[in-house]
Amino acid sequence: MLTYLAKRLLLMIPTLLGAAALIFFMLRVVPGDVVEVKLRADGASVTQEVIDAERSRLGLDKPLPEQFATWLVGLVELDPGLSMWTGRSVVDEMSIRLPLSMQVAIMGALIATLMAVPMGTLSALYRDSPIDYLLRVFSLVGLAVPAFWFGMVMILLLLWLFNWLPPVIYTPFWVDPVANLSQLIWPALVVGIRYAAVVARMVRSSVVEVMKEDYIRTARAKGLDEKAVVIRHAMKNAMLPAITVIGLEFAFLMGGLVVTEQVFNLNGIGQLFVQAVAHRDFVLVQNIVMFIAVVFVLTNLVVDLLYAALDPRIRYR
Repeated sequence: MLTYLAKRLLLMIPTLLGAAALIFFMLRVVPGDVVEVKLRADGASVTQEVIDAERSRLGLDKPLPEQFATWLVGLVELDPGLSMWTGRSVVDEMSIRLPLSMQVAIMGALIATLMAVPMGTLSALYRDSPIDYLLRVFSLVGLAVPAFWFGMVMILLLLWLFNWLPPVIYTPFWVDPVANLSQLIWPALVVGIRYAAVVARMVRSSVVEVMKEDYIRTARAKGLDEKAVVIRHAMKNAMLPAITVIGLEFAFLMGGLVVTEQVFNLNGIGQLFVQAVAHRDFVLVQNIVMFIAVVFVLTNLVVDLLYAALDPRIRYR
């Protein structure tokens, strides 16, 4: 297992280097200049000398390879630089918002998993029954309904039933757990239901395929009851594809909560990303995208390790 883990960690290095190069140079192709936006906004009259001096201060006058090397060194030293727009450290800008986005993503993933696994399993075991049709309709609705619409409907219902609106100020969990959960449970529920619809469909398909395998018939022939067959033999193999979907959806939530954060007035990583793009803040944008890339790579690593734990043939190969 340690050898397998070492190989997976080594494969992360070229993956992250390739992602960093792609992020950095693709952003330089996008039209727009943060210095122009910052100093000449609203028609302000600024001389070219001032523009050039600001570009020099931000290091934008250096060759692109040198800028890229400087950024890589900063990433290794956990000092990715300063925001071009606010002048604050990128680490400070992201660390303020990261706990909120992380908590919503984790809560959404937990809600989705707790809903999707039993739903998908029941749908597969009672295939083509009213239960199956009902759960499949739920999955289709969860996939079809836009998150922003569902979020607005939920806010209107909460306002109508409980006279509740999303708080303006985020309360950390360690400060006031009740206030924190009352604020974040609703956006987590919105993303979790869609998340559950995707995972439930994958779980259903996997369980249906696994229940046709020879070893399932053998387990039944040995006299095991249906509950033991499903839990001990079917679910362990059926969960392999579902784990991949759960991991990818969780990684997506870390950077894909833009609409949900906007609807529920949450100042998270997604909201910061939109603001950075609007201000042409290359440094902040590239570090947010790189952070999301790291989350995806680490999530894939965890999924691979879970694969190896559930199926010994993977780590043996």
